[in-house]
Amino acid sequence: MDKLAILEKVFGYKVFRGGQEDLMDAVLSGRDAIGIMPTGAGKSICYQVPALLMDGVTIVVSPLISLMKDQVGSLTQAGARAAYINSSLTDSQVRLVLENVGCGKYKLIYIAPERLLSGRFLEALGRVRVDFVAVDEAHCVSQWGQDFRPSYLDIRRFIDTLPKRPVVAAFTATATRQVRQDIEELLSLHNPFLITTGFDRANLYFEVRQPTGRADAVLRFVTERPGKSGVVYCLTRKDVESVCERLCAAGVGATRYHAGLGDEERRRNQEAFQADERPVMVATNAFGMGIDKSNVSYVLHCGMPKNLESYYQEAGRAGRDGSPAECVLFFAEKDIATNNYFIMQNEMQEEMEPELREALLAGDRARLSSMVGYAKTTACLRANILAYFGEVSGENCGNCYNCKHTFVEQDITVEAQKVLSCVKRMDERFGKIKVADVLKGKPAEPWLMNLTTYGALRELTHKRILDLIGSLVDMGYLQVTEADIRRGLYPMVKLGDKARGVLFGGEQVSMRVAEVPEKPQRKRRTRKRAESDGEMLADESLFEKLRALRAELAREQSVPPYVIFHDTTLAEMSEVVPVTEEEFLEISGVGQVKFGRYGAAFLAVLRAHEGEEQPTEGCP
Repeated sequence: MDKLAILEKVFGYKVFRGGQEDLMDAVLSGRDAIGIMPTGAGKSICYQVPALLMDGVTIVVSPLISLMKDQVGSLTQAGARAAYINSSLTDSQVRLVLENVGCGKYKLIYIAPERLLSGRFLEALGRVRVDFVAVDEAHCVSQWGQDFRPSYLDIRRFIDTLPKRPVVAAFTATATRQVRQDIEELLSLHNPFLITTGFDRANLYFEVRQPTGRADAVLRFVTERPGKSGVVYCLTRKDVESVCERLCAAGVGATRYHAGLGDEERRRNQEAFQADERPVMVATNAFGMGIDKSNVSYVLHCGMPKNLESYYQEAGRAGRDGSPAECVLFFAEKDIATNNYFIMQNEMQEEMEPELREALLAGDRARLSSMVGYAKTTACLRANILAYFGEVSGENCGNCYNCKHTFVEQDITVEAQKVLSCVKRMDERFGKIKVADVLKGKPAEPWLMNLTTYGALRELTHKRILDLIGSLVDMGYLQVTEADIRRGLYPMVKLGDKARGVLFGGEQVSMRVAEVPEKPQRKRRTRKRAESDGEMLADESLFEKLRALRAELAREQSVPPYVIFHDTTLAEMSEVVPVTEEEFLEISGVGQVKFGRYGAAFLAVLRAHEGEEQPTEGCP
């Protein structure tokens, strides 16, 4: 039986995808190989088909328990003899598998890298002939990769223990030039055949958003796609819990996955997702490796990953069936500090020599910088990703947010001068949020409220001010110090080398912004001036409804009403009548925490009132 017959009989495909046949031919001719193929391109076929054609045994090294289970299950269903050895098996189960290995029962044996040098495993292999070793997720062998695993360095030693050196092939979806070189050297590949099928997934749409209130933005995003299967990635377990709970409360069929859950619950939740019983998975990056679910129509990152390798790999779990799919990133400036913290908390680095540890930290920071560059670029998002992996593409892909919108240069010189001046007057010893608070005119320490720049940008939203600060950092007018939370060091905003030219040299500053279609302006309510005494009055009936709601909430929580919202806040609500999250957060006295606690209840009253009194356009 030849490779095409195996492909059709065992796997049900009639033709090979791009690059698959060339790589198989190299392996079957006895040549080592490196296959760099994007998620969903069919890497597993490249080692499964040769394995079934070879006389001896094939060892598949993988760190992914879910992948092993899925692939062994699929192979077994197709009539191929395969097994896996990993931590999910009991000792008696491992013993049975090893007995079968020694008897030559299996053609493919999947194994975790930590178990390769096990005495019992090596003893069992001593009774069979190993023809082929396939290394999946091969980037894990490189200390400069995003998922370095020291156990991957044992693969070379394992190969050396075999009586006859087998063919060795390495596979990965994401690898920079440096990582490719490490794969070849650290796995001791002999003149490997290298194939890179291209990193582009044309069916994937890319977008970066910076929403105010990401939990609410996630809820809107998911509920706008009813019945669709998707993955929502969060940076922390706490975020996973809160986002999943909120989606479920809204009637979304969601489940969760993170390392803090027990093995059994993770298994149940993963199976429910794969079976579409729970079409939405909310998870940390602990989920997804090796998951082969074809109908994922979107991957939403509620927070920025720490490198582009991880982001592209996770985003690539969408659209594996070739259908159009969305890859959307919700980015906030705080993600940078969060990821820096994760980088510093890497326990593996604590056991390394100081020089190596510093080198790895530098590499992690450089990768984070590239990720931030992606999140902030106004150029083609797809081109940005592909360039990172060394692939040249056109300037306009036509299938990302940046390519679908027109960007224009906007003069921000005056705003920049106010920001830079404020940072200087605040002695360059505060973070971005505090600087934005002062520029917005929020309550602060007396000496900050006495600064001439206090409230200098009060007409802008807090988010817009943060965007300005971020843009000035990107352009070199400001800089942010590195954080080391373990030593009590937090990021502070300082003047950059280019700041003096703007403050004292008349230098102009501009930034590119996307032109978006103007939405019809909702008519704002204005306070009516009382004829008797000239005082400004809010809509009194709405004001009383809000007061009644506040009183009810206060009784439930046994707190004074003003603890929830001051009268001045209720008065502004009754004047503006905010009906969206963004509008509500612009009300003075409403913060993210209070919005999370009370926003839904107050918005319900405001929206109901708005529906009762629709203003007539054009009437005085």
